[in-house]
Formats: sequence, C-alpha cells, structure tokens
Amino acid sequence: MKKRIRILIPLIVVALLVASYAIFQHEDSEDAGKLTTTKVITSDTAVTQSAAGLKETESSQSALQIVQNGSTTASATQLDDKTGKAKALDKYLTESTPEGKPTPVEPQQVQVDKKQIYTCTLSIVCGTILNNMDKLDPEKVELVPKDGVIFSAAKVQFYEGESVFDVLQRATKDSRIHMEYVNTPIYNSAYIEGINNLYEFDCGELSGWMYKVNGWFPNYGCSRYQLKDGDVVEWIYTCDLGKDIGGDYSVGGE
Repeated sequence: MKKRIRILIPLIVVALLVASYAIFQHEDSEDAGKLTTTKVITSDTAVTQSAAGLKETESSQSALQIVQNGSTTASATQLDDKTGKAKALDKYLTESTPEGKPTPVEPQQVQVDKKQIYTCTLSIVCGTILNNMDKLDPEKVELVPKDGVIFSAAKVQFYEGESVFDVLQRATKDSRIHMEYVNTPIYNSAYIEGINNLYEFDCGELSGWMYKVNGWFPNYGCSRYQLKDGDVVEWIYTCDLGKDIGGDYSVGGE
C-alpha cells in the first residue's frame, strides 16, 4: 500500500503542474489579444503616459476620426451608407481619399529632413462652444476664450516630411497650451482628445476635435497627413459630429 502511494504522489504532482501551465498559457494568450492604447498629455509642465482603453461609442468614433475598435485585416470592408455595397479599406481601415486629395502617408515610412524648412498656417478654435454653452460641462466654462480662439492663425515652421500632428504638438508645447492625444498603432495615428483642457464630449455626446487642411476635412488621422509648404491647417471643435463646422461630409454626410 505504501509503495503504491509513493508511486501515485509524483504522478499527481506532475498532473497539477501540467494543468497550471495550460491555464497560464490560456490567460497569456488572452492578454496578448487585447488592444493597448497610449494616452499622452502635453502641457507647459509635464508629459505623462499611461495605458488606457477607449470608451467612446462607435458612431462618435468614426465621425470624429476617433481611433476605434475594429478588424486588423488588410482586406477589411464596410458597407457604403448610400449604395449598400461593400467598399474596401486599407490596412489601417481607411477609405479611399476623394479624387484630387492627398493620400495618407505612413509616419514610419517618412524620413524627416531638418535641412528643409517650410511654413504652414495653423489655428485652433472652439467658437462652436459659444453657441452651445447650455451643453458645456459647467467646470469647463472658464476655459473657453470669449472669442473662441485658442491659437490665432499664424505661420509656423515645419520640416520636410512632418505631419499635421507634428506641427500641432510642437505649436501647443511652444505656446504652453495643454494638449492630450491617444496613440493607437492599429490605426497608425494619434487622435486628439483635448486641447486647452477642452475634451471630446465636454459639450455634448457629439462633440470633439476635428482638423482640416486647405478647407478639406481628411478622412484619416493627423499623423498620416504629410504637410506641404503653404498648407493651411485648422483645428476646430465641433458640437455636432462636424455638421456645425462643415465637416460632416468627411464622415459620410453630404
């Protein structure tokens, strides 16, 4: 009897070790499948980073160029609201750009040339909030400039190869203006959550920041828009998914 027990004990120990290893591998594979985003806050005092998941609704995400959950396959498609037919998306889930408009340029494929310096015009405004003060978070009232201008239109320098995001990041830092963004590798771009401490959803569930270049609201993230000399870049706060600033067409509107 004792001899049998001595034989069984090692077998039981081995079985427990195998079971524990299988459980560990399962949990590890689940963690590896989770999407991680990096949240970055810039201001005149510090830069902090933390991992965080996004909580926005799907409709608001697509309309405000918010990085959203979705397929990572290069052959991803989605239905066209008007025709009902499937339309192809690129590997970062972006639709084809309108004819004659700049196509996205992937940041990791760009070599910034600091010997070549150009200028563009940059502005940051939130005038739409002034017409929707009843929707604004009471704690944010003091943050809204009386004229709605956070950064007056001015020429700023940039290096050849830099993006709209690069210019915004440098300009807000140099001007000591708070700016927070989220990096989402799956969409290969930064998403601007807040400027001057005015965030998405601060003025209603359809509010947030959008950008346009030379009068056009791009259908891809600001990190993928490579600037050209003389471009005019505007960051505008919308309270109605772009409809109040003429940008609804960039997200499926007319």
